[in-house]
Parts: sequence; structure tokens; C-alpha cells
Amino acid sequence: MIVSAIAPLALVASACGGGGGESPGTESSGGGTGGEISIRSCTPQNPLIPANTNEVCGGNVLDAVDAKLIHYNADTAAPELDIAQSIDTTDNQNFTVKLNPGYKFQDGTEVTAKSFVDAWNWAAYGPNGNLNAYFFTPFEGYTDVQCGTTAEGDSDCKNKPPKAKTMSGLKVVDDHTFTIKTSEKVSNLPVRLGYTVFAPLPDSFFKDPKAFAQKPIGAGPFKVDSISDTEMVLSKFADYSGKNKPNVDKVTFRIYNDDGSAGYNDVVANNLDITDLIPTDRMTGDLYKQELPDRNGIRDTGVIAVNSFSPIDPNWKDIRMREAVSMAIDRDLINKQIFNGTRPPLDGWVSPVVDGFKAGACGDNCKYNPDQAKKLYAEAGGYKNGPLTIAVNGDGGHKPWADAACNSIKNTLGLDCVTKVYPTFAALRTAIGKREVSGLFRSGWQMDYPSIENFLAPIYGTGAGSNDTGYSNKEFDAKLAEAAAASSSDEANQKYQEAEGILAKDFPTMPMWSYSNAFGWSDRVTDVKMTPFSTFDLSAVKVK
Repeated sequence: MIVSAIAPLALVASACGGGGGESPGTESSGGGTGGEISIRSCTPQNPLIPANTNEVCGGNVLDAVDAKLIHYNADTAAPELDIAQSIDTTDNQNFTVKLNPGYKFQDGTEVTAKSFVDAWNWAAYGPNGNLNAYFFTPFEGYTDVQCGTTAEGDSDCKNKPPKAKTMSGLKVVDDHTFTIKTSEKVSNLPVRLGYTVFAPLPDSFFKDPKAFAQKPIGAGPFKVDSISDTEMVLSKFADYSGKNKPNVDKVTFRIYNDDGSAGYNDVVANNLDITDLIPTDRMTGDLYKQELPDRNGIRDTGVIAVNSFSPIDPNWKDIRMREAVSMAIDRDLINKQIFNGTRPPLDGWVSPVVDGFKAGACGDNCKYNPDQAKKLYAEAGGYKNGPLTIAVNGDGGHKPWADAACNSIKNTLGLDCVTKVYPTFAALRTAIGKREVSGLFRSGWQMDYPSIENFLAPIYGTGAGSNDTGYSNKEFDAKLAEAAAASSSDEANQKYQEAEGILAKDFPTMPMWSYSNAFGWSDRVTDVKMTPFSTFDLSAVKVK
């Protein structure tokens, strides 16, 4: 949790460790420094700019390239000071940030206070249209850098440009000091500052953002060598100034646009070094453990899965229809048959690994109840203009569970249901963003920072960048504001739990399961460690 004091802010571990997973990774077994590794990856939705990357395919690369004020501990997710030497506050509204001198960008220029202030102002500025702009909502002056809206509520930057180009809440004091002022108190602001959107940017970015996106420049342990449709190649940054220095010289994120089988088979054959995706047929009976003896791991992570009700599908206007379809899915059976017990059914909208998690928040709507499902379905008048579709991306191994969910819905409600597969994650996300997907669509969330707030505000806050359903509730928004202004983490968690209770009443999405992530590696590498974010600790991996 974050402790606010007159002395420099102390960042200590919160209760968000690995949980009950069997193992977070391997033990050291003789690897050394140098060499190169390859990791299974997927196609980023957008060019790699921190303010516009809000999905894992691009985020995993940027996490290796960027250093931020805060770094999250690879074992516990606890926030630790990185570029920041201190973050002081006496009131949770006015923050003074002092930087460690000497940090360099990968173009050789120095990371300064201006590097942060300029980056954050660019990220928040409405006309730039960044997906992650929402994360700056608490900053004083955020509303002044937003465009006005049309009568329909759409952004109208052409006719209603922002009042200002920069947020009044950010001030550069000197090369290594800047201040942050928020509109209201924000008790967990420092915890958030390790998220990708808060990365600094070099001056070269502002001269040509499009060129930067093709070869991002950060201050992290790895620099980008090349990006193509098939791989993203990184190499060790020789002048990296931080504590998380890597052992390997080169990392290739290899893109696989399939259900995970190809990447998994390549790991079995030692043609790929690390995969975070075990195909569902290899989970059955723990086959992957037999095929990858002594080179597999599993850990509980801050990742959840929900099915979202499409905002363009009129069937979902009746909450009884949403409740009926949710109650018609036997999550326990799918977890056992498809995931071999590694996807515990989720009974709320927050991951069990974060501080503030409250069991049972979803109530009866997340429990398999065929009789009640049929009753509600009949009362709602049945699903019109079917079949019902569940949209998933084909490069994520999601079709088996979606097929199983459809079968459960068919058997319970008599509603024809089919899985609609988009070829890539990027294709699915683009279609969702354009409001082209009807029925249900899968929505996974990997925590950006270890806080209950991260599972609520960015996804369900009015106008939030990851609010795919268009959900809006003034009472919910107000409860988020109360939680952010709380004087203690316990008080904040209680308010966030109350906000989650509002979601339970409105039921804008259908919680499905939390994640115990199984992963595997080749016999070439050691010290493979999955973090609580379901990413890999690239500083730990060694080549034999």
C-alpha cells in the first residue's frame, strides 16, 4: 500500500503476491550473462507509443523498453522507486517528484523533469486521441486540454478545441524536480505511476511521433532494434541506469497468429524459448507438464476475463437477458474440462490477488443456475435476431472455452450460440473500438498497477479509455472519486468495493474467471520467472 507522510513517500508491498500458484518460475541452474532469447508474442493493436498502447501485445515490449518513476517488484508487484528518487506529499493532492540524476534515453539524451511533464501533457491532450489519456483525469487542468463534444456526446476537436494545451497541475521546478497537483485527493497516485502511460519521452518524440512509433526510445533495460509483422527485436541498452539490468543481450518477441499451438510446439522442440500460452488440449491431464518436464511453471496473476455485452446489441438493454445468459454458463465445468482447474470462476470484477478484493461481489448472477436462467430468459422475451455470437481472437487460444460456453447457453436456454473468431487480437480490438461487434465479446484485463481501482476506473468509468461497453453511471463515478480521496488504503478499498457493488446491480459485463497462468520454456534458458502481471521478468532470464 502507499503510505502518505511528510517524509519522502515510502513505497511498500501490498497484499498482492503470487497467491496459491505452484511456482512463479525456475530456480537458478547455472545460466550466465549474454546470449539471446525468444518469446511468444502477438500483434500490437497500435504503433508503440506509451500513451496509445493499452493492450498486452504492445505493452510487453514497451515494459522492456521504458523505465518509469516506479517499478513493480517482479515477485510481489510491490511498487518501488525507479527513476524517482522520492515522491513527497503531505495531503495526497500536491506531490513533489525528485528524479535520480544520470538516467539516459536510448538516444543518449538525459531523462529530465521536462521529459515527464511534456510526455504527460502530450498524452492527455484531446486532439492527440490517445487511448490512455483517461489515466490523467485526476490531474488539475485535465478538462482544459480536452475537446468539446457534439450533441451526441462525441469528441469534436475541430469545432470545439481544448481551452489549453497543457495541464495546470504539472510544473517543472528544475531539471530533476517537478510537481503534480490533482483536482481532488488521490490516495494511490504514486502506485499508478509505474504504468506505461506515465513513461517519459525524449525530445525526439515530439519532432516525429510517427517515426518514433516504428522504433520507440525509452530509458529502460532494452532498446528496440527492429519491428516487423513477424517479430519485434530488442537488445540490451548498454547505458541503462536502473537496477533491473538484464542478463541476456537480445530478446526477440516472435509473433504467432494462432491459438498457441505453434508457439507451444516450438518451445517443446526448443525452437522458441518462452511461451505464456499453453494450448487447452495440453492442459488436459497436465500433458504440458509431461512434455515440458522441469521446464514449466504456474502462478496466480492479476489477470481476469469477462464477457462484455455489446453496446450495439439491443438484446442487452433488458438486464434480465444479461443475467439469464450469465447464469446459463457453467463456469466450473469449463474450468475443469478446458483449463484443468487453472481458471477459477470469477465472482466479481476484481482480481483475487490485489489488496481490496471482495469475494462474492457478483452474487447470484455469476453462479450457474439453469432454472433461474430459463425464467429470466422467458421474462425478457428471448434473444431476437440470433444466433448469439461470442467474439474472440484466434491467436489467443480462446475458441475452446467460447465453444463450451456456447454449448452451455444452448443446452440451458435453447438459444443458438456460435463462436466468432477474429484472426488476431489487434483485429478484434479494432472491431470492438469501432463498435462493429454484436452479441458478446471477450475482454481480458491485465492489471496495470496493483490496485483494486485499476480493475474499476479504467474499464467502467464514464468515458474511460478501456470502457468498451459505453457503461456510464454517475453514482459509480462519484464513488470512485470518494475512494480516490480517502485518507487511508482501508477506507479507499471500502469505497471501491461499494463501487463494485454498483456494477453488480447494473451488470455491464459478465465476469468469467481469474487466471493461474501456466507457462513453459526451452532447455536453453534458466531463471524464467512470471510476474504477478503475467509478464516475464526479462532481467532474470539467463541462457545456459
